[in-house]
Amino acid sequence: MELFLKPNVMIQTNLLKLLSNKPVVLFLCLFALQAKAQEKAPLFLEYKKKYGDINELIISNKSSYDIFVENKKLRVLQDNYYESMILSENGILNNQENFSYSELVKLNQYEAYSIINDKGKDRKIKVTQTNEKQARQNSVFYNDVKERQLIFPNLEAGAKKVYSVQTEFVDPFLLQSFVFGDNFPILNSTFEVRTDKDINIGYRIFNDPTNSIEFSKSEKKGKYIYSWTLKDVKAVKMEPNNPGFRYFIPHINVYVKDYTIDKNKINVLDNTEKLYDYYKSFIKNLNKTEDDDLKTLSTELTTGLTSDAEKIKKIFYWVKDNIKYIAFENGYEGFIPREASLIYKRKFGDCKDMASILSSMASYAGIKDVTVSWIGTREIPYSYEQLSTPAVDNHMIAVYNDNGNYVFLDATDRETRYGLPTSFIQGKEALLSNGDTYKIITVPVVPAENNETFETLKLSLDKEKIIGTGTVGYNGFSRSSILAQIGDASNKTRFEMIKSLVLKGNNKFHLKEYTEANVSDRDKPYQINFNFDLADYAIQVDKELYINLFLDRMYEKLTLEPDRTTAFDLEYLAAYNGRYDLELPKNYTVKYLPENSSFDNALMKFDCQYANKAGLVSLEVKIKLKKILLEQSDFALWNETIKKLKNTYTQTLILTEK
Repeated sequence: MELFLKPNVMIQTNLLKLLSNKPVVLFLCLFALQAKAQEKAPLFLEYKKKYGDINELIISNKSSYDIFVENKKLRVLQDNYYESMILSENGILNNQENFSYSELVKLNQYEAYSIINDKGKDRKIKVTQTNEKQARQNSVFYNDVKERQLIFPNLEAGAKKVYSVQTEFVDPFLLQSFVFGDNFPILNSTFEVRTDKDINIGYRIFNDPTNSIEFSKSEKKGKYIYSWTLKDVKAVKMEPNNPGFRYFIPHINVYVKDYTIDKNKINVLDNTEKLYDYYKSFIKNLNKTEDDDLKTLSTELTTGLTSDAEKIKKIFYWVKDNIKYIAFENGYEGFIPREASLIYKRKFGDCKDMASILSSMASYAGIKDVTVSWIGTREIPYSYEQLSTPAVDNHMIAVYNDNGNYVFLDATDRETRYGLPTSFIQGKEALLSNGDTYKIITVPVVPAENNETFETLKLSLDKEKIIGTGTVGYNGFSRSSILAQIGDASNKTRFEMIKSLVLKGNNKFHLKEYTEANVSDRDKPYQINFNFDLADYAIQVDKELYINLFLDRMYEKLTLEPDRTTAFDLEYLAAYNGRYDLELPKNYTVKYLPENSSFDNALMKFDCQYANKAGLVSLEVKIKLKKILLEQSDFALWNETIKKLKNTYTQTLILTEK
């Protein structure tokens, strides 16, 4: 940012020094600078006065759909228009804009240019520098999306960036959301839909509790025109650990309900039944041809196992270990699972492919009630009742119905054990396929106890140094999260990662050595055994030693800012169960044992208990989270809870010489 500020300041300073004894020339220069400022369009001065330090203002962000029937086929054209003004020198740094397209959203045409002030008149300068690159998206669908990067020339304060893009939707089922928000403030944000009269649309608006979005419907030249506008939109504040923009930014989802051709009504979307009919067309011919090799493998893997649950667990783990997850999509491949035989041959696949091979291998092994299912990850807030369009889903899994107990089989996460869903689909609805029918099942939120971290420490003192041995184990999502972070790291890198996990006290913590257990056994907790020392931790004052046994201070720094507006996503519910045993030094006795403490509220349960017995002081700590997503209404209680934790963490054990 300062690259553009410092040179300007230096130029002005040197200019004043050079001309300090030449008042006439200085007057002429200042007059020229003033004239240059006056050349700026009145709107620039107005915006600058209103928005102050904002680097850029979006003047117009408009998107429109033209939906019509041509040659007995439904067509959907989308036109986007974007216009913004640079308001500061720092804003010049943002000389790029992007738009996207894919096999299913074809790019028809685009235009882009800068507008600068040239002697009081606007002058367009066409964008000639562009780059095409592969888009990076979290969604497991649409991975063939490409981005066109536009580089705007000759930008200065007061200049505008303008571009327009036209795309065409190959599939009318796949219309996209329009979002009334951006990183910069927006003067006018408008979404418009123009349709033939024999086309019916539906829509859902989200995150507009005060009905600030203005809606109008009109008729022009035999078409219906629907328009939604939001003016003076504030810049979006992207706060850490927010659950996803769809939870808080106003947006609209439009879909085609039906249209008529030659007096025949053709249904598109309107409810879950119609959405399932659309999905069903992608799997109707899936895995109809038998693969002898995959069938042989499936039966060999499950030979000797007596229950279907044991069999599907064995298959599930084999797929995790042998089929590499790669999210790659191209056109309708983003929706159609590939044949299990091809996945088996390639040894890689995406989420839909994992679901395909799991269901196919289950069938070969004689396991009933294993089916594919569509689901949205937790970044998507909609239920099927709220929005029955493909926008509600971005993931696919297999589901095993174990006599009414549904087991969610998501092989895209190699670490999660059988019986647990992946953390990012907790609480979400899954749309299970059952031939011509479907069923909606809600994925449970995994209890904190299933994701427990347990730890024991044996401590002794060498003057002011703590010497310790410890064991820490991670269950459930705690286990899979830790191992996913460590990955295949080795040697010094792995050592440093383990050190960061078991670090105690302060930065003088010295990890001497460690061993690991159950790295590859998903059904057991991942465990680290370690020994360490911690210099200058205890404090000696005359004959007294002061020691804080809270070597781990969980959640201490997780205070939510008072001006935070978005929910805080904890990812999963966790629990901690720790015990620290301190062997008293010879000739020392306990002078002060901190008080026990506990509380239990809607967000967290906490308990700590001290004990002094037979030359050993012990501290037992138990913490359990109770809510996975903290809403604004929870913030005050959460901060109050963290304050209680901090107060407890400051309690100090005092030993004295006999």
